[in-house]
Amino acid sequence: MELEATPDDEVFSSNDEMEELWPLGEVDPKRARFPCCIVWTPLPVVSWLAPYIGHVGIAREDGTVLDFAGSNLVSVDDLAYGSAARCLQLDRNKCCFPANLASHVCARSHEHSEAGTAMSWDDALRSGARRFEHKCYNLFTCNSHSFVADCLNRLAYGGSVGWNVLNLAALVWLRGRWLDRAAAARSFLPFAAVSCVGVLMAGWSFLLGMAAFSLLLLGWFVLGVYCLKGLVG
Repeated sequence: MELEATPDDEVFSSNDEMEELWPLGEVDPKRARFPCCIVWTPLPVVSWLAPYIGHVGIAREDGTVLDFAGSNLVSVDDLAYGSAARCLQLDRNKCCFPANLASHVCARSHEHSEAGTAMSWDDALRSGARRFEHKCYNLFTCNSHSFVADCLNRLAYGGSVGWNVLNLAALVWLRGRWLDRAAAARSFLPFAAVSCVGVLMAGWSFLLGMAAFSLLLLGWFVLGVYCLKGLVG
């Protein structure tokens, strides 16, 4: 008995062909080329107080980084706030690229259609950039993480269209890697210096204040993402 091909078979075959026809290049920090990667860099001042907070971008298949750098501005090949310090290369086989706009294989195809169906990796980034070119930048409600999360939802990466600033940040920190020791030092030395100076000038209460600042930030994003949906983009 012959087995009929399923949509999953077609997608896996399409993904295999994609890898053969459009293989990804190597990550090359010296040339700032990060094919299909999420990249992270520390923010001035903010990262000095909370080193887990930074600026992110997402790269096209050729390694060129796109990032939401300001109101109505999606930068291309010019990552705001300096060179990348961490990166995480994603697997295109975990994306949903339907053969046509009416067919999906991800778990929540209807929600994927609402998020914005993409025919390819670069197509998702292109449509995401067009949307954020008309948005106002705000660290607390619509930032670089919002842009990258929107692109992942268009890709239905990992079969999910529930990407947001929190689970994206967790993904980068838990699975991303430092590009080199200098990048790690650039991210943590300012925090260490500010902490030491603060303790010398204000005592251990300064560290309690920094901890409270971090908890307030985390609480704001949890509230905006999960409790008041739509508040944080």
